[in-house]
Amino acid sequence: MRKHRRKRPGRRIAVGILAVGTVGIPSVAMACFDPHEKPAAETSWRHTAHRGAPKAHTVPASAPKPAAPATSTPATTPVAARVLALVNGERDKAGCSPLTLNSELTKAARAHSEDMAAHRNMSHTGSDGSTPGDRITDAGYEWRAYGENVAHGYDTPESVMAGWMDSPGHRRNILDCSFKEIGVGLASPGDYWTQDFGTAR
Repeated sequence: MRKHRRKRPGRRIAVGILAVGTVGIPSVAMACFDPHEKPAAETSWRHTAHRGAPKAHTVPASAPKPAAPATSTPATTPVAARVLALVNGERDKAGCSPLTLNSELTKAARAHSEDMAAHRNMSHTGSDGSTPGDRITDAGYEWRAYGENVAHGYDTPESVMAGWMDSPGHRRNILDCSFKEIGVGLASPGDYWTQDFGTAR
């Protein structure tokens, strides 16, 4: 399915957002949260209509934690810039305007990647039960629409983007011309990636 990526054994694969463990199957894990749109009269993200968002599962209380604290790459690193360039390259091919990095979306994306790495759990549901909308709102982003892609186990911006572009749901978020801004997060151990897309009010 991910034809352009060098594969390694011992990775995990995800269906929807529910990660399924595998043994010796070369793959990676990904999950996407389809865009949410806030009706013009709405002020609370909790009362939004959404397009085909998969059901999220909660993180078990007994989720294992790594011995060392998770670390993330700063928003200004070449990694974030490279992901942005790759995203905008794909959007340009589709006729969409380029995205710009947004500090609030980046804050939300980085925090979620750090949380996933700390609990070694790839999910759109944070360890505190938060949703993408919660995290984006808490970071100070006043949104009209948002979407989220996450992934685990890819070691370069090129490989994670190839994986996302090979998946219809992730590709839809990347090529959604209504999105105007993006935040990128990456945390270790485990290479946990987050893309938070948004359109501000």
